[in-house]
Amino acid sequence: MTGKITVNLPHSHDLREQNVLTHMPDGETISTVAEAMKLLGDPSRLRIFWILCHCEECVLNIAAMTGMSSPAVSHHLRLLKSGGLIVSRRAGKEMYYRAAETELAQALHRASEQVAKISCPDAPIPEDAHTPQNQEVSL
Repeated sequence: MTGKITVNLPHSHDLREQNVLTHMPDGETISTVAEAMKLLGDPSRLRIFWILCHCEECVLNIAAMTGMSSPAVSHHLRLLKSGGLIVSRRAGKEMYYRAAETELAQALHRASEQVAKISCPDAPIPEDAHTPQNQEVSL
């Protein structure tokens, strides 16, 4: 969200300052983004979030994929869910988790991949790349 903010600046260097202030997000928006980024500041949560951006998984599979205990994964899932970055669904006794289909979650997913120069598993594979069959994956 943006709002018109009028500020008398001590120094006026050019007209860009007022343009920046006109487009500056409000405090609530900034806080929402900062909280989400803080959530992903933990390497374990970022790894879990990245996995859930690409597939829906249960706690046991996430634990196996990350080399973490189920209680540790559950802790991180609870934080990611309360931050609105993931959602869950129940199927019988099992809970499944995936990334939320929100603009914020998608933007953070793209940003994390761009910063780390990671390609999405759903991205097209270059023609010159070849992947051996039965390849082990290490995380």
